[in-house]
Amino acid sequence: MSQSRLAILTTLAMTAFAGNSLLCRAGLTHTDMDAASFTAVRLIAGAIALWIIVQLRSVSPQGKGTWLSALALFAYAAGFSFAYLTLPAGTGALLLFGAVQVTMIGHGILSGERLRGPQIAGIGLASAGLIGLLLPGLSAPPLAGGLLMLVAGISWGIYSLRGRSAGDPVQVTAGNFIRAVPVAVILSALTFRSSSLEVAGIAYAAASGALTSGIGYAIWYSALPGLKASHAATVQLSVPVIAAFGGILFLGEDLTMRLAIATVAILGGIALVILEKQRPATGTPGPG
Repeated sequence: MSQSRLAILTTLAMTAFAGNSLLCRAGLTHTDMDAASFTAVRLIAGAIALWIIVQLRSVSPQGKGTWLSALALFAYAAGFSFAYLTLPAGTGALLLFGAVQVTMIGHGILSGERLRGPQIAGIGLASAGLIGLLLPGLSAPPLAGGLLMLVAGISWGIYSLRGRSAGDPVQVTAGNFIRAVPVAVILSALTFRSSSLEVAGIAYAAASGALTSGIGYAIWYSALPGLKASHAATVQLSVPVIAAFGGILFLGEDLTMRLAIATVAILGGIALVILEKQRPATGTPGPG
């Protein structure tokens, strides 16, 4: 793959991941769509898009997903939607990304991975950034929304860890999306009294599921073979930044000093850890 093609694919994938935050935030704040229905429509659209992609591919797919992974996927998608009822796009993406990486780094530590000095400093810096972002204050994000996004990030981290060596990543992701759909539909049915469906909200959710999730993941998997392990990990540091600027440009959100400082601390700390890692990348999709 040429370097120009690789750069284009990587840029498109990171933009798609950030676009998930923007579409979810827009769909839940600019329409009357409720979070449970948004989650269900997003997963249905993602499942359809990924199923079509799998059918069009010429390779022989391996792996069909599991119910445990599907539940982790659902927990991520539901937490993501409910969190964005109150969180700005950039703040949500930062919390999500931080939680995903902390979960996966923490798993590595528990599995016996040894840390170097810069990695320990990076974990401390990233943790301080997360704590500082959530501390009470005039510019602090809503605590409930922040905690929900952290749960979403932890769930995606678990989902990503379970996806290691599970077979063809696109096929496995499609299988997990399909399994997560009935769980999301049940959640929407349980909250039917507060449910609200409208064309604009459905369009946002469908775009989030089919375009920035389904097609976004397929693009990312196409780019991964051409990326070094450290590059594949560190390039995802751009997602919260893209989401933050997208929120400012398209959703009229503010860039607070607290968010700016927390962004530098969290992403800088995670970068220190990732750049020192000796293990290869997992090949799982980034958060979004």
